Amino acid sequence: MAEYQIVTDSTTDISLEMIAELGVHVIPLCYIMEGKTLHNIPGGGELDEHTFYEKLRGGETSTTAQINTEEFLQQFTPILEAGKDVLYLAFSSGLSGTCQSAMIAKQELQEKFPDRRVEVFDTLCASMGEGLLVYHAAKLQKAGKDLDEVLSWLQENVLHLCHWFTVDDLNHLKRGGRVSAATALVGTMLGIKPVLHVDNEGHLINISKVRGRKQSLDALVKKMEETAIEPGGQTVFISHGDCLEDAQYVAEQIREKMGTADIRINFIGPVIGAHSGPGTVALFFLGSER
Repeated sequence: MAEYQIVTDSTTDISLEMIAELGVHVIPLCYIMEGKTLHNIPGGGELDEHTFYEKLRGGETSTTAQINTEEFLQQFTPILEAGKDVLYLAFSSGLSGTCQSAMIAKQELQEKFPDRRVEVFDTLCASMGEGLLVYHAAKLQKAGKDLDEVLSWLQENVLHLCHWFTVDDLNHLKRGGRVSAATALVGTMLGIKPVLHVDNEGHLINISKVRGRKQSLDALVKKMEETAIEPGGQTVFISHGDCLEDAQYVAEQIREKMGTADIRINFIGPVIGAHSGPGTVALFFLGSER
């Protein structure tokens, strides 16, 4: 059985400790703030997550850039030269062109390394939803599953990876074109909080609106209650835009209502956070449908 390296990108928002635990290779995406190009590296990079969100709260804006084909060539080539195959789990094609860049790199590398494999899997996921898919793939690899077995599991389960988000500030979604200026203005005045998810095409979709922060957090838990598969035995991920107490509140509700023991919490990194803003809370689990 050929050795293979699982590769992903920093939009997974998983911690340095988990990256080490799983043995995955993470490619950093970039973002631009205050005229500087910075790297979204797990653990903070040039700017730690709290400082990033404080700058957003202070009125700074941030833009993001996808990984280009040349970067993929540089990242994949040493792995192939070492005699390993590559399984790359990509940030959703519904949100970024990163996956397409990886596909171009794959074609070039397969000509250069005809005896090696490069598999690009579109996760149709974002943030720790992508991270949770990577987590399951890496656990299967550690259990001795070969590349084809892991790919098969991913294909069967990718549309069971549920993402539920709420944001605290509609203006960040307005800047990204997710809501209109009028919706952002009225929603902010009335304390309206959207509940969003990532659909089967990997797009971020506004599903419903609730009034008040606590109600929006409770709505995430309710969605999990409705669709989670055997929630008590699952590993559940929660990511947050510098609002740890709100993430912990969601985790406690899940423990109380569904008996879930293994819940991992981490920051939403700057690439996702540039679009969702401070105060975002996102919940990820395996369910009957997205």
